[in-house]
Amino acid sequence: MQLVTIGKTNLATALQTPKRLHSYCSLLEAGDILFFPETPIEIASDDLAFLLGHQQVGGAFHKNIAYRPLEDRITGFDAQDSAGERLRRIMRRYSDDVIGFLRRFLGPYGARWKVDYASYRPEEEEGRGLSLRKRNDLLHTDAFPTRPTHGDRILRFFNNINPQKTRNWITTETFDALVERMRTRKLNGSAIRLPSSMQTSAAKRTLASLGFGVLAPSLKRSPYDEFMMRFHNYLKENAEFQKNCPKQHWAFPPGSSWMVYTDMVSHAVLSGQFALEQTLIVSREAMVVPEKSPYGVLSKLAAS
Repeated sequence: MQLVTIGKTNLATALQTPKRLHSYCSLLEAGDILFFPETPIEIASDDLAFLLGHQQVGGAFHKNIAYRPLEDRITGFDAQDSAGERLRRIMRRYSDDVIGFLRRFLGPYGARWKVDYASYRPEEEEGRGLSLRKRNDLLHTDAFPTRPTHGDRILRFFNNINPQKTRNWITTETFDALVERMRTRKLNGSAIRLPSSMQTSAAKRTLASLGFGVLAPSLKRSPYDEFMMRFHNYLKENAEFQKNCPKQHWAFPPGSSWMVYTDMVSHAVLSGQFALEQTLIVSREAMVVPEKSPYGVLSKLAAS
């Protein structure tokens, strides 16, 4: 994987060139990070000042603040605080602007996605006292325990709004390389076994062969989602992997943006404070190189 830098001039040209936009989608799907040194998302200066001054609003903000666009509501703050309504408006504006940009930049997808949560991350990432499976500083691929994707892709767009400090990531091999190398090893006491089919209609038939335990019916989690969740946990719990895997270091400067398929790119956030993020769940049927997706990779391995 690599960092693909898209400056202002290149971005303006790309938005007028469908073939180039198709190429950027291909790079994303294969596990590259698309990096915008100057963010294409304009955030008003008074909104930035409000977000950066969150610690002076009476302690109403939590460590992560989520905005749910489809419900137009905020979670992660004191609902009785007067700052809440302003925060909701800021996050709604940010979410709308990111989605509007991605409709143009990811034109080949034809907006075949579900709009997921946006988030504001005001806390310093380094040294956060989180449980092992919730730690952001451990390398992992993303999977949502309560929001299954059924094989669709997790795309995330980030903004570093810190005026002074970089947001520092590490990455390692992409999902396809990791799962190929690890599929014969042990996963929480059970061999990693791939389902013979990951179609929803085959879910009941394949559960018994997965060896991953009983699924909670309320989650409606497919065999694919169960595998991805267990793989996420396996990476975080594997101390040898965390210590010895090859690593690339990335420092995203103030005022920059980047986007990445976090179900493909194994990543960790080592440090950084004040970031915004928008997640989209992109249909696997919209992929320009579907064989590169985790779903495509697992389907091929299961058939071999």
